[in-house]
Amino acid sequence: MIRHILAAVVFAATLIASPAFAYWEYGHETIAAIAYRNVKPETRRAIDRLLARQALLETPTCPARTIEQASVWADCIKPLGPRFSYAYNWHYQNVGICKPFTLKGNCPDGNCVSAQIERDVKLLQDPKVPVREKVMALAFLTHFVGDLHQPLHAGDKGDLGGNRARSDYGIYGPERLNLHSILDGWLAERAISTPPPLMVAYPADERRAMGAGTVEDWSRENWEAAKQAYAAAFGGDPCRADIPERGKLDDAAIEQLVPMLRLQVQRGGLRLARLLDEAFGPPPPEAPKPAG
Repeated sequence: MIRHILAAVVFAATLIASPAFAYWEYGHETIAAIAYRNVKPETRRAIDRLLARQALLETPTCPARTIEQASVWADCIKPLGPRFSYAYNWHYQNVGICKPFTLKGNCPDGNCVSAQIERDVKLLQDPKVPVREKVMALAFLTHFVGDLHQPLHAGDKGDLGGNRARSDYGIYGPERLNLHSILDGWLAERAISTPPPLMVAYPADERRAMGAGTVEDWSRENWEAAKQAYAAAFGGDPCRADIPERGKLDDAAIEQLVPMLRLQVQRGGLRLARLLDEAFGPPPPEAPKPAG
């Protein structure tokens, strides 16, 4: 009994102290590490060369010397205030899960995570872009692919990505606990730490299968995962009229969501690997010019 009380106290204290980082550090770093292990050797060398110039970012409190550090750089810079405030909306695209999927209206002027992923790849491919901007694009890309694969950055119920969706997690139910923080932190950490290990080199056929599709395809898939998370927490159809005021992820719901979140992290890592190979590989062929 005392052990449970102490665990609850530590859990609540962590909740208060932890910033609202997407996937916190563990999720982002894991996705980045999977990508680094699965890119081509020449891509890995290009990543290392670029991150060796991370001092150009002039963010000494937020280093990006390794791909793992780069994966959390975009969250680390949030407290730096107006200097990077333009990037706040780039971390998410909360498409309503109770309506048909569309990115129209959910990505105004390219200020959403999927548009920024595509933009960062283009910046890395462009030989005219200055090195400082390429380092920043690499850090943003590494982080935003992780963000997109946190389901509540891809879909929600108009509740700030689940930040207003109060929910218990197992035996823990501090008042401030919500569905977003659960998926960001404790559930993600449980999923990632569940065997077998995720940070491995995957077979080529698995890399191709998980890395296939467009960024919009991935957005739709992650939006579907958001619906699954809400359904698990609120006992069925999350869009029904009689949804409870507070959700609960009991042991059965947690066991249901762990495989889904593990798959999200795997997909995120292997898709990031694909994008990095494209970003540092030969330039894409130019579209043919119309005749005449």
